[in-house]
Amino acid sequence: MLTILGFVMIAAFLVLIMMKKMSPMAALVLIPALFCVLVGQGAHLGDYVLKGIGDLAPTAAMLMFAIIYFGVMIDVGLFDPIVRGILKFCKADPVRVVVGTALLAAIVSLDGDGSTTFMITVSALYPLYKRLKMSLVVMTGVAATANGVMNTLPWGGPTARAATALKLDAGDIFVPMIPALAVGLVAVFALAYVLGRRERKRLGVLTLGDTGPVTETVPEMETEQVLVGAGSGGPGGAPAEARRTTGGAGTGSDDEPAAGSGEPADDAGLQVLDPQRATLRPKLYWFNAALTLALLTLLILQTLPIPVLFLLGAALALTVNFPHMKDQKARVAAHAENVLNVSGMVFAAAVFTGVLTGTGMVEHMARWLVSGIPDALGPHMGIVTGILSIPLTYFMSNDGFYFGIVPILAEAGAAHGVAPIEIARASLVGQALHMSSPLVPAVYVLVGMAKVEFGDHTKFTVKWAALTSLVVLCAGVLFGIL
Repeated sequence: MLTILGFVMIAAFLVLIMMKKMSPMAALVLIPALFCVLVGQGAHLGDYVLKGIGDLAPTAAMLMFAIIYFGVMIDVGLFDPIVRGILKFCKADPVRVVVGTALLAAIVSLDGDGSTTFMITVSALYPLYKRLKMSLVVMTGVAATANGVMNTLPWGGPTARAATALKLDAGDIFVPMIPALAVGLVAVFALAYVLGRRERKRLGVLTLGDTGPVTETVPEMETEQVLVGAGSGGPGGAPAEARRTTGGAGTGSDDEPAAGSGEPADDAGLQVLDPQRATLRPKLYWFNAALTLALLTLLILQTLPIPVLFLLGAALALTVNFPHMKDQKARVAAHAENVLNVSGMVFAAAVFTGVLTGTGMVEHMARWLVSGIPDALGPHMGIVTGILSIPLTYFMSNDGFYFGIVPILAEAGAAHGVAPIEIARASLVGQALHMSSPLVPAVYVLVGMAKVEFGDHTKFTVKWAALTSLVVLCAGVLFGIL
């Protein structure tokens, strides 16, 4: 009964948010509360929720101060050169823009933190997607999938969890998987190219003239932080003229809603953050760069807990860049909306995970799946684990999967002569899809900053991310890794 109710609860949640019958926050709270009552454990709902909140509280704190820290770094201009470089590469070609999204997300993912990746990627590319009227779910889908593949880095979390659960060395798990993961990353770039071609066909190619000032709202920016053209501008600062040379405006396919409002795409040239905004701190650029590099280094080395690192980093960044109390309050207020939205979603997700775990539904679901594996597949438990990792890491937290399910799969594999190290490697296959799971707090940073409905992101991304995971699995089998 718990197995059936667990699957029904997850299905109900996904259907309701994808059909936009409920907001993700409401669905994360009300649906598990209802099912907790249905399984006869309503009296324990409070305990389950508080346990879930307690488990996710450090994550919520990390996201809160990470948003403030990177918001301040964006305000003071640390990432302006990166933005200019990416936009210079992208120009006004949708194909280059989408490939640039995958490239930027993959590079920033080297720090091992999904929230950081999404904040930097969206901040850099959101303005360009808006000006070109490109689909924002393409941006979120490509960024999440690229980050998912890179999330398998030893300091990213899943590899370390697999190593801990099976008492193995993280390097022994990760290094042999590099060829398969590299193929997965190539698949992400191929996907970005295909989606970019679709966007180019839908929107056409833009021919740019001289660029002048353009006003556009950027996530986590105040109204004075506008976009200006990267070029020299026309005579007297006249706006640029952008002309579509092929294709039409279009409305996009059902799973790729158009990002624009249908207004003409004037001034869709290379856009960068306003170099005259009041929050810039050019004299402190190298201090901010060194602080960020030190923060990411300490994060990778795990010198201190991640929430503590971002708390200290945010406090130091605010104090040095904005020594006056009034300015500090203004910066915190400028990013308060994103902090509140993301933190709220994390605590709402705590209700879902608390009930799913506390009632025993997740354990019954996992054991039912494992018990359904035919004996004939025993010698192929590596491949079976890789296949199961795709849905299980989507419907479960990484902790639940790696500490609760992977040991069971390893035991089943050992009975048929499959080494635990092979099970550990196969368990990494599903990470491309995992990063779009409603149980991953970072995904709410992504959709929140991109102003994309979570249901739209899910509907668009799941199929592509699952396909990428299958590519990693097939590559692992072909290379003899699994």
